[in-house]
Amino acid sequence: MPRMLDVSEDVRAEIGDEEADRLLAGENAPGSYDCTSCRTPGDSEQERTSTVLFVGEETAVLAFAHATCIPSQVVQVAEDQLQGAVRSITGEEPAAPGAPKQAVLGITSGLVLIDGELHPALVVEPTAPIARPGTTGNGGDDFLPLLIEQGFVPISEVSARPAGQLPGWSVLVAMGQLHAVLQPGTGGGSPVAWWQAHQPLQVTEGWRAAANKSNTVLVFAAPVGSIGQQPREDLLRDALERAAAGGRLVAATMPLAGT
Repeated sequence: MPRMLDVSEDVRAEIGDEEADRLLAGENAPGSYDCTSCRTPGDSEQERTSTVLFVGEETAVLAFAHATCIPSQVVQVAEDQLQGAVRSITGEEPAAPGAPKQAVLGITSGLVLIDGELHPALVVEPTAPIARPGTTGNGGDDFLPLLIEQGFVPISEVSARPAGQLPGWSVLVAMGQLHAVLQPGTGGGSPVAWWQAHQPLQVTEGWRAAANKSNTVLVFAAPVGSIGQQPREDLLRDALERAAAGGRLVAATMPLAGT
């Protein structure tokens, strides 16, 4: 039975006309699926469904989403993130014994008071030290130096928002959920996901209202072990202040993409 699938021109160009036509005819498309955006069940026989192609450096994965959540599109992601997603879907673990643990970027959302105004903020902290690409990591944690090279600014106290916006970066929010932090593509290409939610994260109405008002988001980043999971925004602010005072905090202002 033909499926109610949307296949965008970008997706068709990547997978080819033959594969796209097979999908539209219902040959290779699933009936039921878990939406790649909201993670709830969908049915391509009963409701309009978007085909979403995640593309890494070497791997491509075709996923499905409710058309009401996101349109059919091609999403560029880091190869290690895509491999991790494939492993989570298939249940396979990396075969290499003794391989270093892959660091994952953890993100916390909250409101930060600066100059008497509440600003929407994201706090990024890896689960393990970050090595510079192409190195073994024996040189220590390169997370902050790498971000500074990208334009993040070291801050010593959380009392002023970073001036200007980081060129090419943005925070993607859709329907009140945080989907990704995007960075410039290589060679001036389309933006790619620096961080992408495996399952979109709900943000509070206050955070969303502040973000829509300013159309910007403050993004703070600190090395592993600097912030931790803080249950309240006042405790998060205290942890940010301690990290800043210890020279372990960088920040950037990014435009809001979405609503």
